[in-house]
Amino acid sequence: MIATTELTLWTDVFSTKTGAVYQCDAERCWYVDFAGKVARFDHRNFLKLRKTVYAIDIEQKLLNTTTDPDVEIIFICACDHCYVLSLAQIIGLKELLEGTFVMLELNHIIHDRLYSNSL
Repeated sequence: MIATTELTLWTDVFSTKTGAVYQCDAERCWYVDFAGKVARFDHRNFLKLRKTVYAIDIEQKLLNTTTDPDVEIIFICACDHCYVLSLAQIIGLKELLEGTFVMLELNHIIHDRLYSNSL
């Protein structure tokens, strides 16, 4: 459960039906609300999370006919959080992170264009 005072300090970056990503400028971090928990990531660990999720070959896992469980454990070194996700949840997390980084890149492009035009 997220306290109301925390939410006022957080900026909603991107959200889907399965989760949301918030930016907190005061703490210089990101909060990922996904799979029933809210996890705090610094910039470096947030990039590691993206890299780890993007590296999961979902197509290969969907085509895999072995009896292996379709669960993936996402653990990031030097981070306190661990996710144990099903394939559907991995797809949801990947969609959330892709949308988040698109929004961040778009914000960066807009800022650069506005700043470069004002000089």
